[in-house]
Amino acid sequence: METNRRLERIELPDADLRFAPGWLPADEADALFARLREEIAWECHRIRMFGREVDSPRLSCWIGDPDAVYVYSRTRFVPRPWPAGLHPLRERLSDELGVAFNSVLANLYRDGRDRMGWHSDDEPELGPRPLIASVSLGATRRFSLKPRDGGASRALDLPHGSLLVMADDTQSAWRHALAGTARPVGPRINLTFRRIIPGASG
Repeated sequence: METNRRLERIELPDADLRFAPGWLPADEADALFARLREEIAWECHRIRMFGREVDSPRLSCWIGDPDAVYVYSRTRFVPRPWPAGLHPLRERLSDELGVAFNSVLANLYRDGRDRMGWHSDDEPELGPRPLIASVSLGATRRFSLKPRDGGASRALDLPHGSLLVMADDTQSAWRHALAGTARPVGPRINLTFRRIIPGASG
């Protein structure tokens, strides 16, 4: 697996944010998108919002090593096994970033109506200062960040084959979201690689 862009730092207070818009070559990103769309066992997860359970506005799959159990929105997710198409990507990211990733959350945004609300990836299983590597495939969508203590938000377009890395205090200082859009937009797969600390959720 080849990469053709180096990560560049995005200046953001109290955060370590790095970005490579063309991290994967276009032909490789095309092939990976097509393979993962068929290979991953996509599900509609139930999440808790405003005190009630609703269908998540996207399709997802929690993937990882057997002990990479994850609790999100009061739901315990036992990882599905790694599909063959993700092994080279996992190895490349682990080598380049120096993190032994043991899990990935795969999200499929079918069209502009699918979205992700404001949140931080700050669950106990991730540790106090997690490094999260986010690979985007398919349609370009806008990723927004806003500081937890108030202030101006920032936005970044995530194109096909891009890599966004969030590390250090990013999750404790900022929230992020992927808003829906009324404009016509094709499907997108997002892969957020993580290092789960087994047993950290108690």
